[in-house]
Amino acid sequence: MSGHSKWATIKHKKAALDAKRGKSFTRIIKEIMIAARNGGDVDMNPRLRTAVLAAKSVSMPADNIKKAIMRGTGELEGGQIEEIMYEGYGPGGAAIVVNAATDNRNRTVSEIRHMFSKQGGNMGAEGSVAWMFDRKGQILIDKEYAKEDDLMNLVLEAGADDLRDDGDQWEILSAPEANMGVIGALENAKIPMASSGIAMIPKNLVMVSGKQASAMLRLTENLEEHDDVQSVFSNMDIDEKEMEALA
Repeated sequence: MSGHSKWATIKHKKAALDAKRGKSFTRIIKEIMIAARNGGDVDMNPRLRTAVLAAKSVSMPADNIKKAIMRGTGELEGGQIEEIMYEGYGPGGAAIVVNAATDNRNRTVSEIRHMFSKQGGNMGAEGSVAWMFDRKGQILIDKEYAKEDDLMNLVLEAGADDLRDDGDQWEILSAPEANMGVIGALENAKIPMASSGIAMIPKNLVMVSGKQASAMLRLTENLEEHDDVQSVFSNMDIDEKEMEALA
């Protein structure tokens, strides 16, 4: 198991704790608002349906979901959220992609740039590192809910590209446009999903260690804690034993 996978697992566990504290509500509401710009019908809007599923997975009240959709479609005021992707390099040369949703572009870019520089990284121009990643539908499933062979047959038939072992979970990857078909197959089979969405999957990994690994983890964690950041992806690879010690 690569260090990247280990980090993905740690991030998921952290996300579960954040959800219990209600921290993820703001991010999910922003995602619903952005997705709803392309229509408020979950059956006709795959991105919105994914966002609503995420909201339900953290027990978000139905009224909150409804109001977020209405803000996104313009039926209610307060939907002026801009979607921005930032790119850069962390300490040790690993690439980082940051997806943000903000109502103040200047404030957000200034704060994100400061986070990069504080840990010895650098923000780059648009397109500087995104080419190192593939945009994929990503679904995580706790292993207790599905056996590998059964799950493999189900998701590949539904249009997935790959099923990976991610420690305590199975990671299902697909083309973004096939993601909803895979989600539907899992729902029909009554297999619960730990998370689902569109992710940036690195084509190759960059090994970082020592002080650079520690700084890289601080940087990604600080970015994820920022109120305007929706998701963070990196191609860093850290030795598993070192990862456990740092975590």
